Amino acid sequence: MLQTPLYDEHVSLGGKIVDFNGWALPVQFAGIVQEHQHTRSLASLFDCSHMAEFRVRGVDAVRAYSELVCSDPVKLKVNRSKYGALLNESGGIIDDIITMKLADDDLFVVTNAGPRATVAEIFSRAGDGVEDVTDTTAKIDIQGPLARNVLVRELPMAAELKYFEIRHAEWNGEAILASRTGYTGEMGFELFVPNELAVPLWRALLANEEVAPAALGARDTLRTEVGYALSGQDFDETRTPLQARMETFVAWDTEFIGKDALAAQRDAGGYSRLAAIASPDRRAPRHDFELRRDGKPVGVVTSGTFGPSVGHGIGLAYLDENCLDAGTKLKAGPRGLEVDVVKLPFYKDGTCRK
Repeated sequence: MLQTPLYDEHVSLGGKIVDFNGWALPVQFAGIVQEHQHTRSLASLFDCSHMAEFRVRGVDAVRAYSELVCSDPVKLKVNRSKYGALLNESGGIIDDIITMKLADDDLFVVTNAGPRATVAEIFSRAGDGVEDVTDTTAKIDIQGPLARNVLVRELPMAAELKYFEIRHAEWNGEAILASRTGYTGEMGFELFVPNELAVPLWRALLANEEVAPAALGARDTLRTEVGYALSGQDFDETRTPLQARMETFVAWDTEFIGKDALAAQRDAGGYSRLAAIASPDRRAPRHDFELRRDGKPVGVVTSGTFGPSVGHGIGLAYLDENCLDAGTKLKAGPRGLEVDVVKLPFYKDGTCRK
Protein backbone atom coordinates (compact mmCIF):
# COMPACT_ATOMS: atom_id res chain seq x y z
CA MET A 1 0.00 0.00 0.00
CA LEU A 2 1.07 3.57 -0.61
CA GLN A 3 1.94 5.66 2.43
CA THR A 4 1.34 9.35 3.05
CA PRO A 5 4.10 11.50 4.62
CA LEU A 6 2.17 11.14 7.90
CA TYR A 7 2.05 7.34 8.00
CA ASP A 8 4.58 7.00 10.85
CA GLU A 9 2.67 9.64 12.84
CA HIS A 10 -0.50 7.57 12.55
CA VAL A 11 1.25 4.42 13.69
CA SER A 12 2.80 6.20 16.68
CA LEU A 13 -0.64 7.51 17.68
CA GLY A 14 -2.10 4.01 17.62
CA GLY A 15 -4.05 4.42 14.39
CA LYS A 16 -5.67 1.25 13.02
CA ILE A 17 -4.36 1.08 9.45
CA VAL A 18 -6.49 -0.16 6.55
CA ASP A 19 -6.25 -0.25 2.77
CA PHE A 20 -8.18 2.69 1.29
CA ASN A 21 -7.94 2.80 -2.50
CA GLY A 22 -4.41 1.42 -2.28
CA TRP A 23 -3.33 3.79 0.51
CA ALA A 24 -2.38 2.76 4.04
CA LEU A 25 -4.60 5.07 6.10
CA PRO A 26 -5.99 5.00 9.64
CA VAL A 27 -9.66 4.09 10.02
CA GLN A 28 -9.68 5.15 13.68
CA PHE A 29 -7.51 6.32 16.57
CA ALA A 30 -9.42 6.63 19.88
CA GLY A 31 -12.65 5.37 18.28
CA ILE A 32 -15.01 6.46 15.53
CA VAL A 33 -17.76 7.89 17.74
CA GLN A 34 -15.28 9.69 20.00
CA GLU A 35 -13.49 11.23 17.00
CA HIS A 36 -16.83 12.17 15.46
CA GLN A 37 -18.02 13.95 18.59
CA HIS A 38 -14.67 15.68 19.06
CA THR A 39 -14.95 17.09 15.53
CA ARG A 40 -18.49 18.31 16.15
CA SER A 41 -17.51 20.06 19.40
CA LEU A 42 -13.82 21.04 19.19
CA ALA A 43 -11.39 20.43 16.30
CA SER A 44 -9.86 17.38 14.64
CA LEU A 45 -6.98 16.74 12.25
CA PHE A 46 -7.44 14.53 9.20
CA ASP A 47 -4.69 13.29 6.90
CA CYS A 48 -6.10 13.56 3.38
CA SER A 49 -2.76 13.33 1.56
CA HIS A 50 -4.04 10.40 -0.49
CA MET A 51 -6.21 12.75 -2.53
CA ALA A 52 -4.98 13.93 -5.93
CA GLU A 53 -4.00 17.49 -6.84
CA PHE A 54 -3.36 19.13 -10.19
CA ARG A 55 -2.13 22.56 -11.28
CA VAL A 56 -3.54 24.09 -14.46
CA ARG A 57 -1.42 27.01 -15.62
CA GLY A 58 -1.78 29.28 -18.62
CA VAL A 59 -4.79 30.91 -20.27
CA ASP A 60 -5.04 28.22 -22.96
CA ALA A 61 -4.81 25.38 -20.43
CA VAL A 62 -7.48 26.95 -18.22
CA ARG A 63 -9.79 27.36 -21.19
CA ALA A 64 -9.20 23.77 -22.31
CA TYR A 65 -9.73 22.47 -18.77
CA SER A 66 -13.04 24.33 -18.56
CA GLU A 67 -14.31 22.28 -21.49
CA LEU A 68 -13.58 19.04 -19.62
CA VAL A 69 -15.59 19.73 -16.44
CA CYS A 70 -19.28 20.51 -15.95
CA SER A 71 -18.65 23.59 -13.80
CA ASP A 72 -17.36 26.88 -15.25
CA PRO A 73 -13.90 27.74 -13.87
CA VAL A 74 -13.42 30.57 -16.34
CA LYS A 75 -16.13 32.64 -14.61
CA LEU A 76 -14.89 31.70 -11.15
CA LYS A 77 -13.48 34.65 -9.20
CA VAL A 78 -9.82 34.64 -8.16
CA ASN A 79 -9.27 33.13 -4.69
CA ARG A 80 -12.57 31.28 -4.86
CA SER A 81 -13.31 27.54 -5.13
CA LYS A 82 -16.09 25.71 -6.95
CA TYR A 83 -17.47 22.20 -6.66
CA GLY A 84 -18.08 20.26 -9.87
CA ALA A 85 -17.56 16.98 -11.66
CA LEU A 86 -15.71 15.31 -14.51
CA LEU A 87 -18.09 13.28 -16.67
CA ASN A 88 -17.84 10.60 -19.33
CA GLU A 89 -19.55 10.90 -22.71
CA SER A 90 -22.70 9.30 -21.26
CA GLY A 91 -22.91 11.93 -18.53
CA GLY A 92 -21.72 9.53 -15.82
CA ILE A 93 -19.56 10.88 -13.01
CA ILE A 94 -15.91 9.86 -13.26
CA ASP A 95 -15.12 11.92 -10.17
CA ASP A 96 -16.26 14.99 -8.27
CA ILE A 97 -13.71 17.79 -8.06
CA ILE A 98 -12.97 21.10 -6.40
CA THR A 99 -11.50 23.77 -8.68
CA MET A 100 -9.63 26.55 -6.88
CA LYS A 101 -8.70 29.71 -8.77
CA LEU A 102 -5.39 31.22 -7.69
CA ALA A 103 -5.21 33.59 -10.68
CA ASP A 104 -6.96 33.96 -14.02
CA ASP A 105 -4.32 31.67 -15.52
CA ASP A 106 -3.65 29.41 -12.51
CA LEU A 107 -5.99 26.75 -11.11
CA PHE A 108 -5.46 24.26 -8.30
CA VAL A 109 -7.68 21.18 -8.67
CA VAL A 110 -8.43 18.54 -6.04
CA THR A 111 -9.79 15.11 -6.96
CA ASN A 112 -10.10 11.70 -5.29
CA ALA A 113 -7.54 8.92 -4.99
CA GLY A 114 -9.42 6.08 -6.68
CA PRO A 115 -9.91 7.50 -10.18
CA ARG A 116 -6.62 9.46 -10.22
CA ALA A 117 -5.17 7.69 -13.29
CA THR A 118 -8.33 8.21 -15.34
CA VAL A 119 -8.65 11.82 -14.22
CA ALA A 120 -4.99 12.52 -15.02
CA GLU A 121 -5.38 11.14 -18.53
CA ILE A 122 -8.42 13.31 -19.24
CA PHE A 123 -6.84 16.41 -17.72
CA SER A 124 -3.77 15.87 -19.93
CA ARG A 125 -5.99 16.76 -22.90
CA ALA A 126 -5.80 20.36 -21.68
CA GLY A 127 -2.15 20.40 -22.76
CA ASP A 128 1.25 20.90 -21.19
CA GLY A 129 -0.14 23.45 -18.74
CA VAL A 130 -1.57 20.67 -16.59
CA GLU A 131 0.69 19.15 -13.92
CA ASP A 132 -0.12 16.31 -11.52
CA VAL A 133 1.39 17.48 -8.20
CA THR A 134 -0.09 14.73 -6.03
CA ASP A 135 3.21 13.03 -5.24
CA THR A 136 4.79 16.21 -3.86
CA THR A 137 1.74 17.55 -2.02
CA ALA A 138 0.42 16.64 1.43
CA LYS A 139 -3.10 17.60 2.50
CA ILE A 140 -4.03 18.20 6.14
CA ASP A 141 -7.59 19.10 7.12
CA ILE A 142 -8.46 20.76 10.40
CA GLN A 143 -12.19 20.57 11.03
CA GLY A 144 -14.48 21.58 13.88
CA PRO A 145 -16.08 24.65 15.51
CA LEU A 146 -12.72 25.66 17.01
CA ALA A 147 -10.69 25.03 13.85
CA ARG A 148 -10.25 28.73 13.07
CA ASN A 149 -9.26 29.58 16.64
CA VAL A 150 -6.54 26.95 16.51
CA LEU A 151 -5.28 27.58 12.98
CA VAL A 152 -4.76 31.33 13.39
CA ARG A 153 -2.08 30.58 16.00
CA GLU A 154 0.01 29.06 13.21
CA LEU A 155 -1.51 30.84 10.22
CA PRO A 156 -2.91 34.31 11.11
CA MET A 157 -4.31 34.82 7.60
CA ALA A 158 -6.83 32.02 8.27
CA ALA A 159 -8.93 34.56 10.19
CA GLU A 160 -9.69 36.32 6.90
CA LEU A 161 -10.73 33.30 4.84
CA LYS A 162 -14.40 33.05 3.91
CA TYR A 163 -16.27 29.86 3.05
CA PHE A 164 -14.91 28.29 -0.17
CA GLU A 165 -12.10 30.84 -0.39
CA ILE A 166 -8.45 29.86 -1.01
CA ARG A 167 -5.28 31.86 -0.57
CA HIS A 168 -1.52 31.56 -0.85
CA ALA A 169 0.04 31.47 2.60
CA GLU A 170 3.36 30.87 4.31
CA TRP A 171 4.25 28.59 7.21
CA ASN A 172 7.77 28.28 8.63
CA GLY A 173 9.06 30.24 5.66
CA GLU A 174 7.53 27.84 3.10
CA ALA A 175 4.74 28.52 0.61
CA ILE A 176 1.48 26.62 1.19
CA LEU A 177 -2.16 26.90 0.15
CA ALA A 178 -4.97 27.34 2.66
CA SER A 179 -8.60 26.71 1.69
CA ARG A 180 -11.73 27.29 3.77
CA THR A 181 -13.33 24.00 2.76
CA GLY A 182 -13.92 20.54 4.17
CA TYR A 183 -15.98 17.35 4.26
CA THR A 184 -17.54 17.36 7.73
CA GLY A 185 -20.13 20.13 7.79
CA GLU A 186 -18.08 22.01 10.39
CA MET A 187 -15.86 25.09 10.29
CA GLY A 188 -12.76 23.85 8.56
CA PHE A 189 -9.66 24.39 6.51
CA GLU A 190 -7.75 22.26 4.03
CA LEU A 191 -4.01 22.88 3.95
CA PHE A 192 -1.95 21.88 0.92
CA VAL A 193 1.73 21.74 1.80
CA PRO A 194 5.01 20.29 0.47
CA ASN A 195 5.55 16.75 1.76
CA GLU A 196 8.44 17.83 3.97
CA LEU A 197 6.18 20.22 5.91
CA ALA A 198 3.50 17.62 6.66
CA VAL A 199 4.97 16.17 9.86
CA PRO A 200 6.01 19.46 11.51
CA LEU A 201 2.68 21.11 10.68
CA TRP A 202 0.70 18.08 11.87
CA ARG A 203 2.61 18.08 15.16
CA ALA A 204 2.25 21.84 15.63
CA LEU A 205 -1.53 21.68 15.22
CA LEU A 206 -1.88 18.54 17.29
CA ALA A 207 -0.02 20.24 20.15
CA ASN A 208 -3.12 22.37 20.79
CA GLU A 209 -5.27 20.95 23.57
CA GLU A 210 -8.45 21.44 21.54
CA VAL A 211 -7.17 19.20 18.72
CA ALA A 212 -7.19 15.41 18.32
CA PRO A 213 -6.45 13.15 15.35
CA ALA A 214 -9.41 11.70 13.44
CA ALA A 215 -9.53 9.09 10.72
CA LEU A 216 -11.57 7.58 7.90
CA GLY A 217 -14.32 6.16 10.10
CA ALA A 218 -15.28 9.48 11.65
CA ARG A 219 -14.84 11.23 8.32
CA ASP A 220 -17.48 8.90 6.91
CA THR A 221 -20.04 9.37 9.69
CA LEU A 222 -19.50 13.15 9.68
CA ARG A 223 -19.97 13.53 5.95
CA THR A 224 -23.01 11.24 5.89
CA GLU A 225 -24.75 13.28 8.60
CA VAL A 226 -24.59 16.36 6.39
CA GLY A 227 -25.40 14.49 3.18
CA TYR A 228 -22.06 14.77 1.38
CA ALA A 229 -21.79 12.05 -1.26
CA LEU A 230 -18.72 9.81 -1.58
CA SER A 231 -17.09 9.25 -4.98
CA GLY A 232 -17.15 5.61 -6.04
CA GLN A 233 -19.87 4.77 -3.53
CA ASP A 234 -22.73 7.27 -3.76
CA PHE A 235 -21.98 7.95 -7.41
CA ASP A 236 -19.80 6.55 -10.15
CA GLU A 237 -19.73 6.43 -13.94
CA THR A 238 -23.20 4.84 -13.99
CA ARG A 239 -24.77 7.87 -12.26
CA THR A 240 -25.13 11.41 -13.57
CA PRO A 241 -25.06 14.78 -11.75
CA LEU A 242 -28.84 14.96 -12.16
CA GLN A 243 -29.24 11.68 -10.32
CA ALA A 244 -26.64 12.59 -7.67
CA ARG A 245 -28.26 15.95 -6.76
CA MET A 246 -25.44 17.95 -8.38
CA GLU A 247 -27.58 19.83 -10.90
CA THR A 248 -26.86 23.21 -9.31
CA PHE A 249 -23.17 22.72 -10.16
CA VAL A 250 -23.78 22.16 -13.88
CA ALA A 251 -22.95 25.14 -16.11
CA TRP A 252 -25.45 24.50 -18.89
CA ASP A 253 -24.28 27.55 -20.87
CA THR A 254 -20.81 26.03 -21.40
CA GLU A 255 -19.54 23.04 -23.35
CA PHE A 256 -18.24 20.02 -21.45
CA ILE A 257 -17.82 16.27 -21.83
CA GLY A 258 -21.16 14.49 -21.45
CA LYS A 259 -23.32 17.58 -21.89
CA ASP A 260 -25.49 16.17 -24.69
CA ALA A 261 -26.28 12.98 -22.76
CA LEU A 262 -26.98 14.97 -19.60
CA ALA A 263 -29.31 17.36 -21.42
CA ALA A 264 -31.18 14.41 -22.94
CA GLN A 265 -31.69 12.90 -19.49
CA ARG A 266 -32.84 16.25 -18.11
CA ASP A 267 -35.38 16.68 -20.89
CA ALA A 268 -36.68 13.10 -20.73
CA GLY A 269 -37.02 12.92 -16.94
CA GLY A 270 -37.99 9.69 -15.23
CA TYR A 271 -34.65 9.01 -13.55
CA SER A 272 -33.90 7.91 -10.00
CA ARG A 273 -32.31 10.40 -7.62
CA LEU A 274 -30.13 10.32 -4.55
CA ALA A 275 -32.21 10.86 -1.43
CA ALA A 276 -31.88 10.75 2.36
CA ILE A 277 -33.42 8.00 4.48
CA ALA A 278 -33.56 7.60 8.25
CA SER A 279 -34.53 4.85 10.68
CA PRO A 280 -36.33 5.54 13.99
CA ASP A 281 -33.60 3.93 16.12
CA ARG A 282 -29.90 2.99 16.13
CA ARG A 283 -30.31 0.38 13.40
CA ALA A 284 -28.89 1.68 10.13
CA PRO A 285 -29.55 0.95 6.48
CA ARG A 286 -26.43 -0.49 4.88
CA HIS A 287 -24.69 -0.20 1.53
CA ASP A 288 -26.46 -2.22 -1.19
CA PHE A 289 -29.63 -2.77 0.87
CA GLU A 290 -32.63 -2.99 -1.45
CA LEU A 291 -35.40 -0.51 -0.66
CA ARG A 292 -39.04 -1.53 -1.09
CA ARG A 293 -42.40 0.24 -1.04
CA ASP A 294 -45.46 -1.96 -0.61
CA GLY A 295 -43.24 -4.94 -1.40
CA LYS A 296 -41.99 -3.48 -4.68
CA PRO A 297 -38.28 -2.63 -5.19
CA VAL A 298 -37.89 1.14 -5.55
CA GLY A 299 -34.21 1.81 -4.88
CA VAL A 300 -30.87 0.88 -3.36
CA VAL A 301 -28.85 2.20 -0.41
CA THR A 302 -25.41 3.57 -1.26
CA SER A 303 -24.28 4.81 2.19
CA GLY A 304 -25.60 3.93 5.61
CA THR A 305 -24.45 4.34 9.20
CA PHE A 306 -25.49 5.22 12.72
CA GLY A 307 -25.35 9.01 13.06
CA PRO A 308 -23.67 9.79 16.41
CA SER A 309 -24.88 13.41 16.40
CA VAL A 310 -28.49 12.59 15.50
CA GLY A 311 -28.87 9.36 17.46
CA HIS A 312 -30.38 7.10 14.80
CA GLY A 313 -29.63 5.27 11.58
CA ILE A 314 -29.15 7.37 8.44
CA GLY A 315 -28.36 6.72 4.80
CA LEU A 316 -28.23 7.89 1.21
CA ALA A 317 -30.06 5.95 -1.48
CA TYR A 318 -31.16 6.13 -5.09
CA LEU A 319 -34.95 6.11 -5.25
CA ASP A 320 -37.54 6.05 -8.00
CA GLU A 321 -38.94 9.51 -8.69
CA ASN A 322 -42.31 8.68 -7.11
CA CYS A 323 -40.62 7.89 -3.77
CA LEU A 324 -38.68 11.10 -3.21
CA ASP A 325 -41.14 13.05 -1.06
CA ALA A 326 -40.18 13.49 2.58
CA GLY A 327 -42.27 11.21 4.77
CA THR A 328 -42.40 8.35 2.27
CA LYS A 329 -42.14 5.08 4.21
CA LEU A 330 -39.93 2.28 2.91
CA LYS A 331 -38.44 -1.01 4.06
CA ALA A 332 -34.75 -1.74 3.69
CA GLY A 333 -32.67 -4.87 3.48
CA PRO A 334 -33.43 -8.53 4.11
CA ARG A 335 -35.10 -7.91 7.49
CA GLY A 336 -37.31 -5.06 6.35
CA LEU A 337 -35.83 -2.22 8.40
CA GLU A 338 -38.39 0.59 8.44
CA VAL A 339 -37.04 3.90 7.12
CA ASP A 340 -38.50 7.24 6.11
CA VAL A 341 -37.42 9.53 3.32
CA VAL A 342 -36.26 12.79 4.92
CA LYS A 343 -34.76 16.11 3.93
CA LEU A 344 -31.01 16.76 4.11
CA PRO A 345 -28.99 17.46 6.10
CA PHE A 346 -29.60 14.97 8.89
CA TYR A 347 -27.43 17.11 11.18
CA LYS A 348 -28.47 20.75 10.97
CA ASP A 349 -26.17 22.48 13.44
CA GLY A 350 -22.93 22.41 11.44
CA THR A 351 -20.62 25.43 11.61
CA CYS A 352 -19.05 25.25 8.13
CA ARG A 353 -20.52 28.56 6.93
CA LYS A 354 -19.95 30.59 10.11
